[in-house]
Amino acid sequence: MYVARTLEAALTEALKHYPVVVVTGPRQSGKTTLLRTVFPEASYHALEALDARAAAEDDPRGFLLHGEADLMIVDEVQRVPSLFSYLQEIADEPAVKRKYVLSGSQNYLLLESVSQSLAGRVALLFLYPFTMTELAPHFPLPEEPDALMLAGSYPPVYDRRIPAGEFFDNYVATYVERDVRAVRGVGDLARFRRFMQLCAGRIGQLLNVHGLANEAGVDHKTAEAWLSVLEAGHVVFRLQPYYRSFSKRVVKQRKLYFFDTGLVAALLGVRDERLLSRSWLRGVLFENLVIAEYAKGVYHRGRRPRIYFWRDHTGNEVDLLVEDGERIAAVEIKGGSTITRDMLKGITTFQRVSGIDPAACYLVCGGRQSVWRPEAHVLSWREVSRLPG
Repeated sequence: MYVARTLEAALTEALKHYPVVVVTGPRQSGKTTLLRTVFPEASYHALEALDARAAAEDDPRGFLLHGEADLMIVDEVQRVPSLFSYLQEIADEPAVKRKYVLSGSQNYLLLESVSQSLAGRVALLFLYPFTMTELAPHFPLPEEPDALMLAGSYPPVYDRRIPAGEFFDNYVATYVERDVRAVRGVGDLARFRRFMQLCAGRIGQLLNVHGLANEAGVDHKTAEAWLSVLEAGHVVFRLQPYYRSFSKRVVKQRKLYFFDTGLVAALLGVRDERLLSRSWLRGVLFENLVIAEYAKGVYHRGRRPRIYFWRDHTGNEVDLLVEDGERIAAVEIKGGSTITRDMLKGITTFQRVSGIDPAACYLVCGGRQSVWRPEAHVLSWREVSRLPG
């Protein structure tokens, strides 16, 4: 069963304006399924296949111009870097009407080739695991967020019914063994896997890279390099602090989040909802769920999220700030279902400091109903898509 993806609209629009479109994202996020479903008439070539890779390596220009189809899809294109130079030449030839959609998961290799050869000729789009908006029409959302936090949102957990624990165990092994091995500077795979677990235990916290490095048994430069590998592989992202205009006494460390909470839970060995409900992890995992959900939704509309957090030196904090031009929306995230005044403390403090209108403030909670309060809109966790941007 095909689950319609929000990115379809941005993808078809990009092809109207660019000769080359690149779709990247983590492994198993559904890139190949999306492209082959939306463009069934296109010629499709997967460079993981040895024969296709050999054809592309032996005669790159002939490979790219072979056949009559107006559109060519090249999957795992980073496996033949020489193709990018030929694509630059072909994209500049007025007589060539064919367009190309390239896809790949090894972002650290793919984007290097794109930036060197195709700058100005390519649209870059990102596909992540399902958003709740994409899931809901086909797979009803659970009554409570805990089940979704543990299952994550990778397509094979849903369309192939692979148990989440089994999927993520294999996913980590495949990611570490296959993708990370291809990156220079990552030689100790067992230590890198331990590094991933340590990152999972730091979601939602101010990130101290020196402390992370010490615990992982590596130096600071190695820890930074490994974080960059995880970011380039679409596993984690770092949220920047917002410190414009309001007050100079704010923290400047970043926070760390994963694009999928199921992977976090698997790395930390949490597989049971009852265990999660009693764990320190639940609150930060819920926060991660909401922030990742928002970011994925923006990426799937073909845009880049402009998101931050705010925290002053006394501990007052807003979990998510969304910037849209000159406008800012403030979002506090609490996993509880009963709304208390204390949940709104960060929002009300930020209102005093920034002068932001309460109409631009939100509290996303673990409950099932959305209501309006004088301090902020209260949204159910199922309605993250209602946030501005």
